[in-house]
Amino acid sequence: MAKILLVEDEKNISSFIERGLQEAGHAVITAFDGMSGWTFAQKENFDLLILDIMMPKKNGLELCREYRDFKGYASPVIMLTALGTTEDIVNGLDAGADDYLVKPFSFLELNARINALLRRKGESAETIKSYTCGDLVLDVDAHRAVRKGKTIDLTIREYKLLEYFMTNQGTALSRVDILKYVWEKEAERNTNVVDVYVNYLRTKIDKGHKQKLIQTVVGIGYRMDG
Repeated sequence: MAKILLVEDEKNISSFIERGLQEAGHAVITAFDGMSGWTFAQKENFDLLILDIMMPKKNGLELCREYRDFKGYASPVIMLTALGTTEDIVNGLDAGADDYLVKPFSFLELNARINALLRRKGESAETIKSYTCGDLVLDVDAHRAVRKGKTIDLTIREYKLLEYFMTNQGTALSRVDILKYVWEKEAERNTNVVDVYVNYLRTKIDKGHKQKLIQTVVGIGYRMDG
């Protein structure tokens, strides 16, 4: 799941995209003009940006150029435009965008573009050797978790569940998303396998510790915070 900045001044379009992204499990911060978007872009780190071109105060091309100058090219940018000419598309790509969509578009198409860019980003990222949440460390190479110097034995499913939590810290993860990632299958609405394994994991990593890392998010699922 990704943290996404959406900058779109048309509120009906913004609401439509934001709702779709949240349903897809992403965390979304929304701005309605270029200057507000630039403020968010400077203060926070995003996995992907979606920028409209025609916006008040600062247009998407200017915002994209300034973002690239400020934070580089690690996070992909998708431009949204009502202008579908070759010149407009080239201008967007020259400004530093990775992809573009011409309005109107379906959310399915946008989501497919997002997934493709995030996969590409993941494939080009440096290999991560470990993850840390509070005083818990997950050693990726050794497939081992350690908390306060104590090694925690994990089954294959428990390891994959913990890895999913630790790579999405601070994000509320639904049971459906957890089931898809850890068990690689569609959710059965009446299954409690996710809750069972979260309880297994809590017993191993949280029991006996004052700080509880895995939190229940009522009506959604679970979240890991350090």
